[in-house]
Amino acid sequence: MTRFCSYDDRNALEAEMPYDARGLPVTIHGFLARTAERFPDRPAISFQLLSDPKSHATTLTWQDLLERVTETANLFRKLGVGPTDTVAYLLPNSIETPVVLLAGATAGIVNPINPLLDAQQIAGILRETRAKVLVTLRAFPKTDVAQKAAEAVALAPNVTHVIEVDLNRHLRGLKRWIVPLIRPRVKRRHKAKVLNFEAATSAEKHTRLDFDDVQQDRVAAYFHTGGTTGTPKVAQHKYSGMIYNGWLGGSLLFDENDVLMCPLPMFHVFAAYPVLMSCIASGAHVVMPTPAGYRGDGVFDNFWKLIERWQATFLITVPTAISALMQRPVNADVSSLKTAISGSAPLPIELYNRFKSATGVEIAEGYGLTEATCLVSCNPVDGMKKVGSVGIPLPYTHVRILNHDDAGKVHECPTDVVGEICVANPGVFPGSTYTEADKNHKLFAEDIYLRTGDLGRLDHDGYLWITGRAKDLIIRGGHNIDPAEIEEAMLSHPAVAFAGAIGQPDSFAGELPCVYVELVAGATATEAELLDHAKTHIHERAAIPKHVEILPELPKTAVGKIFKPDLRRLAIKRIYDAALEGTGAHVSEVIEDKKRGLVARLARGGAMDEDAVKAKLGEFTRPWEWV
Repeated sequence: MTRFCSYDDRNALEAEMPYDARGLPVTIHGFLARTAERFPDRPAISFQLLSDPKSHATTLTWQDLLERVTETANLFRKLGVGPTDTVAYLLPNSIETPVVLLAGATAGIVNPINPLLDAQQIAGILRETRAKVLVTLRAFPKTDVAQKAAEAVALAPNVTHVIEVDLNRHLRGLKRWIVPLIRPRVKRRHKAKVLNFEAATSAEKHTRLDFDDVQQDRVAAYFHTGGTTGTPKVAQHKYSGMIYNGWLGGSLLFDENDVLMCPLPMFHVFAAYPVLMSCIASGAHVVMPTPAGYRGDGVFDNFWKLIERWQATFLITVPTAISALMQRPVNADVSSLKTAISGSAPLPIELYNRFKSATGVEIAEGYGLTEATCLVSCNPVDGMKKVGSVGIPLPYTHVRILNHDDAGKVHECPTDVVGEICVANPGVFPGSTYTEADKNHKLFAEDIYLRTGDLGRLDHDGYLWITGRAKDLIIRGGHNIDPAEIEEAMLSHPAVAFAGAIGQPDSFAGELPCVYVELVAGATATEAELLDHAKTHIHERAAIPKHVEILPELPKTAVGKIFKPDLRRLAIKRIYDAALEGTGAHVSEVIEDKKRGLVARLARGGAMDEDAVKAKLGEFTRPWEWV
């Protein structure tokens, strides 16, 4: 493992040789087989279904994992999955989930799907990726994943086989006997053949692949974007990008003695690549507490004891989880922890300081995105951390801050000047980032650098700072407002835990800034008080929100990002309903249309005045339609 303390360390590693000369395995199966040969009996993956630190856990060694992946890949190939065919999975975290990820990428193209999506969104992804096989849960108490899967497959006739994982095998004692008695029933309206995962995989050969693991780079994964901007797009990942992410972790961060506590979902690139692939590269041990990770029953309350149980050395986290953990006492021995690595959203400095004070551990922030097969930059774990920055570009990753003018010309931004973050590295797939060709137009600068859509700057030390999201800009009468400025001001109020700023529709300016906040548990504040706080802490007058609203909880994605489309829906309904008052119509729902974006759907009331409705909503730029 190479020291990663400074920009000099990064440059020294890159200067050793070109990346292509490093002699890394070409395929995922070869990558895993090399680690199983080095550390056959060391633990690879552990999973516990329940959050109690004394509850039963299932562990696979590296040799076990290789065998499970091999037999599962053989099953997929038998079911007709070739190198250009797709195996989707709709699974929470379990010992089987990384097995399916690795086996799917070995036999064909693996497509992880977020189980929190609704059935129609899941079906849309299954159709988009032309999935032949779906691996999902067998019906289980307290989860509707099996029901969603059945409904989605009925809408995706391309799926020929559904393979069900039964979580009951991870229970012990009386609970294991009770589950079959209370197992929910699932109505299947699809024609796909249903198999039991354990029975079907164990019937296959586990000592070697039944097919040739062709030694050439290819697309091996489809990940739908899970961010905050609406309808998912499907990104393509090649073996080389997946292995690059693992090489970074194995070279800079982890060795076989490390234990990574990963309560993030394995359908997201953060867990799949910087965590799982890094463990494969290094031989480190990854622990997954409960199927829902941070969202699991009792996980936050038991978290520090879980760290102690597994002697975790690295914590993989996000700011929302850190905030929740800081509302609980550190009630266990966490001295094994070396570092916490945080991603997905900016980390407020107050939260960083509270975590360090409570645990003695520093948080290293990093930056990655689905479109780049994840990793781009990270604060040096053993070196200077600039809190609020996302660190320095990783070896073989080249970041440029660019501005594109109206004529289409590209201009490089000087130090500390904000522009669009553009990235080239072995995880970027120039010209073919998305499965839909139309979505790749204008996505690259100079045909090499991925235009991330994130706004940022590089400082004089080469550290990268993210300042906002290009497509999240609030445009008030042609004036661009960065929502981050509003959010940072609100977060400086001691009662505010989370803030999400968006542009609400306005008949005059097009958009006006508004902000939704979630309070710290037990704290109190009024919306008027928060608006006064905003007026004194936001320096740009145009950015002062016209509306402040406190919600019991802000909508968030599975990795803790604030989900802004839901906030925009709330704002559209509120503004349009106010405009429609007296017309007899109201907004029944706000839907997302792939071409038109968010669309208000109107319901007719008793005494309707359709002309008044058209006149009122004609003042706004957002589309609407009758139910």
